Amino acid sequence: MSTSQQSGSLPETGQAESTAESSHDESAKPDERRTPRRRTLAVDVNVLRRRVYVQSDLSSYSVLDRLKIYLADIFFYALIRTICTTLRWEIVGSEHLARLEEQREPMIFTSWHSAIFGATWFWRRRGIVVMSSHSRDGEYIGRFIKRFGYGTARGSATRGSGRALVEMAECLDAGIHTGFTIDGPRGPAYVAKPGAVTLARHSGRAILPFHVAARRCFELPSWDRLQIPWPFTRAVTLIGEPVYVPRTANPGETAEYQDRLQSALDDLRSAGEQWRRG
Repeated sequence: MSTSQQSGSLPETGQAESTAESSHDESAKPDERRTPRRRTLAVDVNVLRRRVYVQSDLSSYSVLDRLKIYLADIFFYALIRTICTTLRWEIVGSEHLARLEEQREPMIFTSWHSAIFGATWFWRRRGIVVMSSHSRDGEYIGRFIKRFGYGTARGSATRGSGRALVEMAECLDAGIHTGFTIDGPRGPAYVAKPGAVTLARHSGRAILPFHVAARRCFELPSWDRLQIPWPFTRAVTLIGEPVYVPRTANPGETAEYQDRLQSALDDLRSAGEQWRRG
């Protein structure tokens, strides 16, 4: 996976992130947003698209591991498709998405890891490129989400994050949406990591925070508390105000955006829990 000559231009991934509050907030004023870059890509777009959308080579895995990955790929794809086609969906905050879509600019979708089951189905076929870890678990996830029309940039908060962020920046330059399950890949749950804000500050693109909740669901006893909806239940996607991180944000200001993104995602999750209780 190529890092290209842009790798030195990304802020350090330890810098902080942002939260979506009101569109009347000063951070959302057009004259305070960073203007998206307009330049010639350092990579060939077709090469980039093949790299993020084509299934990865499994030759480095043992025969047994390859079999496990193939079976997990088919199982999770079938499970998500079977359950989510029966759900009755609602959308709250669709105007925020519509406003960004009218601008025809790529965006940075951001949610908690617990919502990945429903979110995978809801945002399918948009070509969103997400960060996927180098672990075997990351390989499972990467393969089945590509069946739903996603792409992957390989890396995580603990391994290869800089390289993955550079590739995601290249995707945004090419007009391709990106996305984060922002407390992944290993948690702690509901604690936002800085990848989305780092990318937003570098690229000038909007972060779109969202959450997915189901009226009835099964919560796994895993670190992320993954929620699997029951078939035929009601589900909701809650979309927050877009967040813009100025290019000129210093470390202290960037930390404020991190806190605000954390708060926005917390608020969306709380609203989802209230919705679940009816």
